[in-house]
Amino acid sequence: MGRVLAIDLGTKRTGLAVTDPLQLVANPLETIPTHTLLTFLKAYCGREEVETLVLGYPKSMDGTDTNMTKQVLTMQKKLANIFADKKVVLVDERFTSKMAMQSMIAMGSKKKDRREKAGNLDKISATIILQTYLDRK
Repeated sequence: MGRVLAIDLGTKRTGLAVTDPLQLVANPLETIPTHTLLTFLKAYCGREEVETLVLGYPKSMDGTDTNMTKQVLTMQKKLANIFADKKVVLVDERFTSKMAMQSMIAMGSKKKDRREKAGNLDKISATIILQTYLDRK
């Protein structure tokens, strides 16, 4: 059984989260510059067995597309072509950033740490997306 890797795609940064090999627990992996995503994924999938790629699917509250929806759908197609042996799944990501911020506050993160969005918020959002996928599975 391979890992499941979740992607919270952003215009500048992308948060990543991954399961353990038994797909029981979602853990934050890292936050990377978005322009390096495909290179990172190729290297990661080359050294770890990844079965499924989960991509956060942005929708507005009323279910309409957001400014990121088109980019996510384009990335979904790229991932499906590059990683043809892996399942690529879209998961609704509404509220993940808000939930990630609330999680950071609940964990006692200082205001300064929460401002350092570049790393923390994006990978926690990816972890929430991944946990949502695991819960539905």
